[in-house]
Amino acid sequence: MRMDYVEAVLELVALIPEGAAVAYGDVAELLGSGGARQVGSVMSHHGSTVPWWRVLKASGDAPPGHEREAIALYIVEGTPLLGSYADYLRTGEGRWRVDITAARWAPSDGEFGRIDAIAGRLGRSSPKVSAPDDEMTV
Repeated sequence: MRMDYVEAVLELVALIPEGAAVAYGDVAELLGSGGARQVGSVMSHHGSTVPWWRVLKASGDAPPGHEREAIALYIVEGTPLLGSYADYLRTGEGRWRVDITAARWAPSDGEFGRIDAIAGRLGRSSPKVSAPDDEMTV
């Protein structure tokens, strides 16, 4: 995998604010390059220096093997959750996930400018898709 792609993914992930989340495919779409699997590979090999817990499967499931650490971070940050996360914290049992619809990061115009600069270094520009309620749709 090209190091410029790795660096672009990590730089974009660093922009995601507390309490927000995106799917792997959202990162690829914002960069205009790669796909969910490529972003997942970058995150699994290089993501420890950025807020890795804010990038998840489209289902809202935390990165496999990191559920306990991730849920603690989600709670501290106020990330919207679904399911029996209180049971999971207490007993290690129960299913939960991030409410990706409620938590999905909607970059501001300024953030889109930074994303475009990151994507531009890859030779692409990010797609800015406007929705009536100013939420990012991918």
